[in-house]
Amino acid sequence: MAHFFNLKGFLEEFKAFALKGNVIDLAVAVVIGGAFNKIVSVFVSSIITPIIGYLTSGVNLAYLVLKLGDVELKYGELLQATIDFLIIAFSVFVAIKLIGALRRKSEEAPAAPAPKPDDVVLLEQIRDILQKQADAK
Repeated sequence: MAHFFNLKGFLEEFKAFALKGNVIDLAVAVVIGGAFNKIVSVFVSSIITPIIGYLTSGVNLAYLVLKLGDVELKYGELLQATIDFLIIAFSVFVAIKLIGALRRKSEEAPAAPAPKPDDVVLLEQIRDILQKQADAK
């Protein structure tokens, strides 16, 4: 009877999958994204929301509610989430633009030529001396 599930082969296949560059890059991106999300959340709750509250005479967007009889539509939370999204999207856009500009700048900058080896410099000097002697004759 053939074994449908070969544990050793399964583990080897999983190891090959998990150690691929794309999976590791994705894991790093998820961790950095989580940290970035925390920064943006604090930025929104500590800076943007108070500014909006000040501009709207102390109204906190997250608490805006539309009452329809016994039903409450908490549209303020949607507004706050939309603002969070727009700030995150803008931040990611700016970060990508900066990374792209840095990459283009590094690609455009020509690499400094490697210094000539001492023996090549010496041979060029000998050539130049011989050329001067030949021109003088």
